[in-house]
Amino acid sequence: MLDSNFSSKRILSIDAFRAITMFLMIFVNDFWTLSNVPQWLEHQGANVDAIGFSDIIFPAFLFIVGLSIPFAVLARRNKGENNGIIIQHVIIRTFALIIMGLYMVNFENINEKILILDKYLWEILMAIGIFLIWNNYTPFERIGSKRIFFLKSLGICLLIFLAAIYQGGSLDNIEWMKIHWWGILGLIGWAYLINSIIYIYFGKSIFILILAFLIFQVLNVLEFKPIANMPSIKVVVSASMHSSVCAGMLIGSLIQHFRSLKKENLFPLVLFLFGTACIIYGFALRPYWGGFSKIRATPSWASVCIGISALTFFAMYILIDKLKFTTWIKPIKIAGTNTLTCYLVPYIIYPALAITSLSLPKYYTDGSIGLVKSFLFALLVIGVTGLLDKVNIKLKV
Repeated sequence: MLDSNFSSKRILSIDAFRAITMFLMIFVNDFWTLSNVPQWLEHQGANVDAIGFSDIIFPAFLFIVGLSIPFAVLARRNKGENNGIIIQHVIIRTFALIIMGLYMVNFENINEKILILDKYLWEILMAIGIFLIWNNYTPFERIGSKRIFFLKSLGICLLIFLAAIYQGGSLDNIEWMKIHWWGILGLIGWAYLINSIIYIYFGKSIFILILAFLIFQVLNVLEFKPIANMPSIKVVVSASMHSSVCAGMLIGSLIQHFRSLKKENLFPLVLFLFGTACIIYGFALRPYWGGFSKIRATPSWASVCIGISALTFFAMYILIDKLKFTTWIKPIKIAGTNTLTCYLVPYIIYPALAITSLSLPKYYTDGSIGLVKSFLFALLVIGVTGLLDKVNIKLKV
């Protein structure tokens, strides 16, 4: 029988891993402002058989999403919530992520020549609308439920207004908002939804979670090489996304499993073997199914990235949860606990700089100096997130 209090004990390395991944995501996302970035750091082209440093960040985040699912579900069950209530929460959360992702993607496809607003003002208003709708209003309960409802309604009206005035496409083919792709948050949302449903109904069985992981691996392969003319089965987004989340979910479940057996010391070994096996498997697939490609979401890329994520988590688990070496993570800790806010902050900083025409001399955005600039920018974003947290502005879905 699972000891829920023991098994739900917080794993500090999960938050630390999330914080580092978020920091690195902001860091590599700032490369568009630089020139002469070393090729090994950047995203590799769709038809280039290679994995750049930037290519491993997103699957790491998906892996962390999966890691958190078993603990989140257990926490809700400890509060007395049944499966129906938990599923309802998962669906609401998924919907929020998909909406945010679609707005962000459509911003990238705005035709600023025909938009009635400055495109960067549109982006800032989008971010404000998201904050108004999905801010954690618990610390503001003193202002009354009616005022909170008004603020959320104002955010909804703002997003509706931005959608109503949206103009994309070309002058010859003007388009309204549409699904160009789901966006980072949308991809996370869909993979989170499918895997959460699997865990809620079948998470008590490690065997079924392993089977689900293997099925997603097979589906990812079939996206590239159908067997006997069998059509590929795509669960909304590429199976590589579901596979990455499922891998993390399996690992999170194994932590709980070993804890319940009072054999947590076995967990690092299993984690290390799992990560190593995924990397070996990914390299074995490389010659046959599309090589390494993040853009095409090839099975070899997904498997190697899962392995890298697992081994990184292995190192952090030993360092933080076993050796208790935690001081070094404190400067960016907020990025691991206030992650969605941290992700959204650049959607205010970048357009604000564009509107004010503020920019750095080329010297500070070139080569090694530029990388230092992006590193400092990531720290700035995390610092702003910390300041927002102090005034109780924190996105929560």
